[in-house]
Amino acid sequence: MLRRTFAAAAATAAVVATLHGIAPAGATGQSTTATDEPPADPFFGYARASTYDVVREDVQVPVRDGNALACQLYRPGTSATDPAPGEFPGIVYEFTAYAANAGAFGEGAAYFVERGYNALVCQVRGSGASPGELDPFSPQEQRDNYDVIEWLADHPSSTGDIGQMGLSYGGHATLLAAVNRPPSLRAIIPINGLSDWYENTIYRGGIPNAQIRGWQASTAPGTLVTYPQHPTYNEFWRGRSVKSRWDRLTVPTLEINGWYDRYRDGMVGNFLAQPDNVWLVSGPWVHGYPEGQRADIGRGGYLAWWDHWLRGDESAPLPAAKVTSYEIPGPGAGEGWEQYAQWPPAGTDEVDLALSAVGSLRAGGGRPGTREFTVNTETTLPEAHEQLLFRTRPVSRDVVIAGSIESTIRASFTATEGHLALVIYDEAPDGTRTRVTEGWLKASHRRSHAEPLPVRPGKTYDLGVHVWPTHYRLIAGHRLTVRLSSDDYPEIDSVAPSGRVSVDLGARGSRLTVPVLEGALD
Repeated sequence: MLRRTFAAAAATAAVVATLHGIAPAGATGQSTTATDEPPADPFFGYARASTYDVVREDVQVPVRDGNALACQLYRPGTSATDPAPGEFPGIVYEFTAYAANAGAFGEGAAYFVERGYNALVCQVRGSGASPGELDPFSPQEQRDNYDVIEWLADHPSSTGDIGQMGLSYGGHATLLAAVNRPPSLRAIIPINGLSDWYENTIYRGGIPNAQIRGWQASTAPGTLVTYPQHPTYNEFWRGRSVKSRWDRLTVPTLEINGWYDRYRDGMVGNFLAQPDNVWLVSGPWVHGYPEGQRADIGRGGYLAWWDHWLRGDESAPLPAAKVTSYEIPGPGAGEGWEQYAQWPPAGTDEVDLALSAVGSLRAGGGRPGTREFTVNTETTLPEAHEQLLFRTRPVSRDVVIAGSIESTIRASFTATEGHLALVIYDEAPDGTRTRVTEGWLKASHRRSHAEPLPVRPGKTYDLGVHVWPTHYRLIAGHRLTVRLSSDDYPEIDSVAPSGRVSVDLGARGSRLTVPVLEGALD
């Protein structure tokens, strides 16, 4: 076995569920606790009594080009109509395209207002009552966000110390605000945000995302025209990306990530890029606020974060570890919260497994040979002749996977383009499969999404398919199973040219590298 060890070192959620919230399944050394309670960490148990009423005011926030955005300002009050005297730190609670959610966002913001914060909810340009055309995460929208933060900082009732948080659209807007560095922004809390609009959402592995077009049509119809004009990664996408400016993500960042969320790769990537400035909390959540989902962490941690960074209250704790992660249980497994100093956790080993010609998945090699599958051009799940399956032996004891699986698929195509979709399953003894994670790649994007390379029919290429991260327990008696095909309906479009894909197998062929924290795959 080749092992390379890492060095130590709720109502609102339903509205945004169209952004891919589906579940595929049901401090270092800290023991797993089979509970849906928040982690046993003072940060998550932090509490402070409410002391204010909430005063709401509809405001027009001016931005630098002379326009104004429709926003709702919530202020601490001595009654529902009388603002309290004094100055308060502020939170841009949501900067979002979901105007229909403004009331629900205001209800969420009230928790912080009652505890001495100003809060602002804004509809981005082209949404709700804000003028213009919606262009998600555009440079113009980012400038507007910068101006909104500074407007709140300059408000007569403000201390000048501002934080920003947001879910989904608002989560990515929050991360973009941080890399644009408005001088009054002190800390952020992105919830189910991302790192790159192209890679995480619009073109997965360079392949069009089949699920996003319904959201585009209902929320930002202009993108149905503009996005297809940019099929490769260029300045259009870089300008909407956090990843392209990771070096500027330097404000304290509390990331709230869901292991069942379609943006988890971007959230983990942000942490890996800036581990000194980012704290990562990953729970068993689909796309949406953790509140109301299993293992809800409550709002105490958010309050502790704001009290620490915006109020300067050193008694308000930070998370006890840089990474707090809920280990996803396979069928019949235990489950619970863990805390780690790093991600992947110290002691995680990279285990290389070879895909063999007899359908096995083995360390150290396997029967050499070549197998083929037919490209699936329909909007259906791949049939038997349109996929290849590879399985490990049943594991003798539990295996915990913690991190991103990487692969090298050695393949050739009969067409001048090809797609690869790699799906990882937990397979029970009765053959029932539970989806764990997945990854995709367009063959011409094997070197980069910015500069596609030609695909010559019959030529063999090494294709690195990145599989999105997970924290998953595979119980004794189960197998790790890989499905390799050209399609992953309904995740990506079935637009690969028709034809066949040949895959080289065995010790010198296609391989999978699995980050194993506990147990052994052989």
